[in-house]
Amino acid sequence: MFVTFEGIDGSGKTTQAEALVEALRGEGRSVVSTREPGGTELGERIREIVLDGPNVSGWSEAALFAAARAQLVEEVIYPALRDGADVVCDRYLDSSLAYQGLARGLGVDRVLELNLQATRGLLPDRTFLVVLDPEQAAQRTHRPDRIEQEGLAFQRDVDLAYRELAQLFPNRITTLDGTRSASELAKEVRDELRAFA
Repeated sequence: MFVTFEGIDGSGKTTQAEALVEALRGEGRSVVSTREPGGTELGERIREIVLDGPNVSGWSEAALFAAARAQLVEEVIYPALRDGADVVCDRYLDSSLAYQGLARGLGVDRVLELNLQATRGLLPDRTFLVVLDPEQAAQRTHRPDRIEQEGLAFQRDVDLAYRELAQLFPNRITTLDGTRSASELAKEVRDELRAFA
């Protein structure tokens, strides 16, 4: 099973990804936990560039994220799935669709095609999108990265982009209300995955 978590920074997606990993391991399942960008040596270096480096153009940003994702799929995700492990990833290609495809205006179809090529067409079995008002989410973040520093207006664009993706891909993306408690959301995730499995 390949499960991803999405949402703007501060929405609670990382907390939910960690809770699912803990729950699955508690059931005795083999689980690989990873994040984007990152999860590999190359991915972590790209993470430094895109989150803490200089400003880059929209397409450069999309290409860097796709490169990190390609390496993650090759080194971590495909081998884990092949060996029968579950994979839980904090962000995946929907981040690029939301941030670069919609919020930066590059186009969902164009960014999706780039990422399908980079990942050899690997899509998650289930994606959980944690939605939370950007103002509330901003209060939860500590040290903003380069993208977060673009301000509340951009975060609103990303939030709307994620909500649009949930409508475009309803069979894969489940929306979670980020105002609910972490334990309530974790239970909802587990219930959904039991029904899915």
